[in-house]
This record gives sequence, structure tokens and C-alpha cells, in this order.
Amino acid sequence: MNELKDKVAIVTGASKGIGAAIARRFAEAGAAVMVNYASSKEDADRVVADILREGGKAVAVQADVSNSADVKRLFAETKATFGTPSILVNNAGVYRFGPLEDVTEAEFHRQFNTNVLSTILTTQEAARAFDGHGGSVINLSTISSTNPVPNSVVYSASKSAVDTITRALANELATRRIRVNAIAPGMTETEGLAVVGIDDETAKNIGATLPMGRVGQPDDIARVAVFLASDQSAWLTGERITASGGQR
Repeated sequence: MNELKDKVAIVTGASKGIGAAIARRFAEAGAAVMVNYASSKEDADRVVADILREGGKAVAVQADVSNSADVKRLFAETKATFGTPSILVNNAGVYRFGPLEDVTEAEFHRQFNTNVLSTILTTQEAARAFDGHGGSVINLSTISSTNPVPNSVVYSASKSAVDTITRALANELATRRIRVNAIAPGMTETEGLAVVGIDDETAKNIGATLPMGRVGQPDDIARVAVFLASDQSAWLTGERITASGGQR
């Protein structure tokens, strides 16, 4: 696999789950990967160690991508370490499910800062950092952005904003040869399922009801990300690819 040979990629929120799987797949495809994390240094270091063990290139860097100064530092460290990046994956995200009555201003801003503001700030910096050579921005959405479930009003709204950002910036940045696309996963078996009270057995039972007979794995999403980062998708921009095994 050499789809991303000699390319430099930044993957935000890459210490675990889908982000970690994307970082590993990118490295396998030949990219040098900056593994961004907010607080999980040990997990990020583990992802880097896995990549290095397989002969890939990766470095972990801490940055709060909802903070513009941290974003600038993330891109500066990437360029100093690997050279000019041409791939950005906006994977960093947070969520909390609960009824309308439990929504607070603090929780609204926590989710919108991480899920929405960070996507704008990192893409803003990517447009500068890509240095006129073009590139690929990949945003992580969710099927809940168009088919929200109960108790997800803030999270679903934030991901709907990500969908709109994807379309708006695809139009705005096309003349700079920057493609902007989104991936919308369905239920995916990550550490986050436990946070919302879904254990392995429950996930298996839910998966059995889905068209493909299982819930997604992080690597299912990572393979789509490799496609969107590569020249194989050179004619795609402003698209939202649903990667859900048929779940809607």
C-alpha cells in the first residue's frame, strides 16, 4: 500500500478509536503521521510505537485543537518534523448524551468548541500550511447529524455543523486545490461505547439487527479515510460518505 507515499498527514484526536486506526492506516499507506492528542499521552505514544514497529513514520504531539495558538504550534511542529503537510483529518470530538433538561451552557460550548470550532481553526491553518500545493481535509461527522436519536441534541447539532462546514469550505477552497470531505460513521466499536453504557454484548446484539450484521470497527472508517486522502478521490470534494454498514 503506497497510496500516500511521501505525504504528511495530521490526524487530530488520534490517541485511540477511529483516530488511532486512521493514523495507523495512513502510515501503512506511506504517509508520515502527526498523531495529535489532547490529554491521552500514553495512548498516543502507543499508537506511535505501533507505527514505528511496522516501519512507518509518526510522532505524537499534544495540542488542544479548539485553541488557535495550539493549532498553530501543531502545524509548525509538523512542518519542522516531517515537512509540509497535505492531509488533515479532523477527528477530535467529544459528546455527552442526555435529555434536553440536562443541557447546560458549559456542555454546549464544550462540544461545539471541540467538534465545530476546532474543525474551522485546523482547516484555516491547513489552508495556509498546504502552501499552495493543495491537499485533502477529512472531517468526521456521524449518521446522527441527519438522523439524530433522542438525548443527542447538542452532539447531533454539532455534527450537522460539521457537515455544513464541509460543504462550505469545499466550495471556498476548491480554487486552492484543497478538497474537503466528510465521513459519517454509524455505530462503531470504540472505547466511547462504554462511556454511553453500551457493553460488548449489547453492541453485538445491536449489530445483529443492522444490514451488514455487525457494528463498525475503527478500521472500517480508516480505510475510507485513506481513499479520501489519496489521489484516488481527486475528483471528490464537498462529499459526505456514510460508512455505517447500511445503518441509517
